[in-house]
This record gives sequence, C-alpha cells and structure tokens, in this order.
Amino acid sequence: MEYFKIGKLVASFGVKGELILKHSLGKKSSLKGLQAIFIEEKKEAFIPWFIAATRIKTDDEIYVQLEGIDNREAAIKLTQKEVWIPEEEFKKHASKSSPLSLLGFSIINDGKDLGPVIELIEQPHQMLCRLEIDGKEVLIPLNEQTLQKVDKKTRRVFVKLPDGLLEIYLNP
Repeated sequence: MEYFKIGKLVASFGVKGELILKHSLGKKSSLKGLQAIFIEEKKEAFIPWFIAATRIKTDDEIYVQLEGIDNREAAIKLTQKEVWIPEEEFKKHASKSSPLSLLGFSIINDGKDLGPVIELIEQPHQMLCRLEIDGKEVLIPLNEQTLQKVDKKTRRVFVKLPDGLLEIYLNP
C-alpha cells in the first residue's frame, strides 16, 4: 500500500491530548470519514493512530483527537511526527491544485522517465520531489527554471534539469 505524507503534528493543544496537524492538502479539511492517520515509526514502518475526533482550525491546520491519547504528555510525544495517509484516502481529501497531488506522478526529464514522486518537500521558492533512482535518493527541484508542464491525465511531470544535477546523486 502506498502512503502519502500530508503534514506534521506541530503541537499539542489543551489538556485532553488534542494535537494540531499542519497539512498541505491545499484546502480546508476536517478529514471527515478518515479513520486513521499513520506515523512512520521506522523507515517504511507505518503505525496507525485511530482518529476519535477532528475539527478545522485554519485553512491548513486541523485539531485532531487520537484514540488512546488523552492527556497533554501523551500528545507531546507525538509532536513533530510526520503524518501519512493511504493513497485512496489522500485522493479523497487533497485538493487537485495542491502540490501534494503530484505524489505518485512520474518525473520526465528529456524524454526519460526518472520514476515516481515519493515525497514532496515544500521550500520557500520551490518544491523538491523526492525520487529513488537505482536505490539512491534523488531530490528534483520544481521551480520556474525546471518545470515545463504537468500532465494530470497521464500523471507525468515534465522537467528540464540543469546539466549534472542527476550525476551528483547517481555518481558520487
């Protein structure tokens, strides 16, 4: 099963163990209908946390009450953890215009398919797409210089990467 990172638990709230989830879904959401969020305890090991209640805080923040987390101390242990949800749920909750909607899209550079986007990392002036090529982590910048077009029908992102960028990752 594919999991998509939607954000991070940024703070605890109140004394009953509520958490604040800062997300990148691209629209206000209470994650209505979502039963669980997943936290990556170890690489590729996702632990489900069942949702007791949620409510919207702002356009990109949600108050989340998780089952079994009923005090501030327990909530604090989960702060700064990244939150992932299964691909099907992601498609239901993310805005089509959210940069996160590019998860799973193939990156095409000069006609060559580099592979699917595993993670998106937002930065002030660009997005970084994390891929794996030949077992190595590669970060592809999406900005005015590199992004050529996004084809949502075929789920492909066309880029023109600077000479030598891939070699930095693949031929250290």
